[in-house]
Amino acid sequence: MRKLASLFLFLSLCLAAPAMAQTLEELVPQLPKGNYSDRETVVREIAATGDERAAPVLRALGDRELQVRESDGAVVIVTGRRGSQTATDPLTGADLGPVERRSTEAIKINNGLRRVIKAALGTLNLTNPDPGRRLSAANAAFKSPDPDQLEAIDIALGVEKDPGVARALEEARARTLLETEAPVADRVDAIKTVAARGGSEALAALGAYRNSPEPEIALAAEAGITHVERARAMWAQVQNIWFGLSLGSVLLLAAVGLAITFGVMGVINMAHGELIMIGAYTTFLVQDVIREHAHGLFDYSLLIATPAAFLVAGAIGVGIERGIVRHLYGRPLETLLATWGVSLLLQQTVRTIFGPTNQEVGNPSWMSGAFQFGEMTVTWNRFYIIIFAVVVFLGLLTLLRRTALGLQMRAVTQNRAMAAEMGIPTGRVDALTFGLGAGIAGLAGVALSQIDNVSPNLGQSYIIDSFLVVVFGGAGNLWGTFAAAFSLGIANKFLEPWAGAVLGKILILVFIILFIQKRPRGLFPQRGRAVES
Repeated sequence: MRKLASLFLFLSLCLAAPAMAQTLEELVPQLPKGNYSDRETVVREIAATGDERAAPVLRALGDRELQVRESDGAVVIVTGRRGSQTATDPLTGADLGPVERRSTEAIKINNGLRRVIKAALGTLNLTNPDPGRRLSAANAAFKSPDPDQLEAIDIALGVEKDPGVARALEEARARTLLETEAPVADRVDAIKTVAARGGSEALAALGAYRNSPEPEIALAAEAGITHVERARAMWAQVQNIWFGLSLGSVLLLAAVGLAITFGVMGVINMAHGELIMIGAYTTFLVQDVIREHAHGLFDYSLLIATPAAFLVAGAIGVGIERGIVRHLYGRPLETLLATWGVSLLLQQTVRTIFGPTNQEVGNPSWMSGAFQFGEMTVTWNRFYIIIFAVVVFLGLLTLLRRTALGLQMRAVTQNRAMAAEMGIPTGRVDALTFGLGAGIAGLAGVALSQIDNVSPNLGQSYIIDSFLVVVFGGAGNLWGTFAAAFSLGIANKFLEPWAGAVLGKILILVFIILFIQKRPRGLFPQRGRAVES
């Protein structure tokens, strides 16, 4: 019934407008005429037109800037300080020149008319043709409840078709109703609506009524606060899981290439972090070229940088394997020291070329901003990085299981000597395997450039975590790496709130050490040269 009455009121205003003054051009000159009651009627009719030009006129009237020019009786908007005031047309915004002293008189308003103007402005915002504007107005009405806007909210509710905006209007009406002397039953229902909205704003609103002298209101507010706090606790856990998945996707990208290298070749590659850094700097160079020569392609910069980073990091990886690592097979300590030396060399080379400071890598428009999921804010860059990590992982699985190179890599992993006897070029497989692991590290650099500082020290932040993921999951087992990355990521985010970031990492490390004592081969053991030796 309330919505039907509001709809009838809105339609009656719209129908009355054509009968008395069909357009804003005919309504504005009527504002100076009659008494305050007459002006209230005209203000409501102006709001009922829904004309976009009505809001500036009403705001000027409320600020006493809407004035009448004595020479011809025209209504103008007068702004500026005394002695340097100028007039503009209230409907077209055209400049009408300077205003002489005492040549205009402000249209008189009182407190009652101010309330009508405020409600009329609310009606214009809440019935704006743009759904986004209507939603913003409804949220603003919830944050700053004003009983004078209750009628405007009712009118907007009566004609609203968008479900999301209608829900926001219902919440704004409930919040506003709590500021009135409405019947207790109505205010109890309003408290339930506000509690269903949830969030810190609802919690603050309900807190003002938990000590209400009316027992029903106080009980309803207490129940609403309990409901909101439970919902917030649940969403806090969901947010921890989301942050854990986000961290897990980063760990997966950083570790999966290392899992390939370590699992197939048994090589502890300490330069893996620098290969991630190479991918990030490749992204920076691609964006730098696009900024200078083809700025319109910036939104496609990551799509261009992805294969480029894979090829550059992969080529460097093949060079490391052919030039250094292949001479040190079977000597893990020397391999570790050699690749550590390569990591220092790559870091210093990057410092020499690009300098030690951070480099700017921008987010394309489709990776910028965030969206709301329940009471949780999700950033687009993290969202796309999770998708990217899963795509890379599935692509790697497909390569290992459906291609000739993948079959050769698996054969070398299972039994290197027998694979060599069957004609598989193990040296070539080693080089391509190392290059593949390095290329995936480059892809990790592309993703990390969107959420971390691109500097020569970028890779050092992830190399230890990458080894922890590989060891925990099982050397060379991709599904083990997948499970380890996401489980460690989620565990980290659940430990951080009460243990802190540093202590949380220490606890994770202690857990992995104890776990490896019981299961030396990790979650998912993999047979391979490193394991057998």
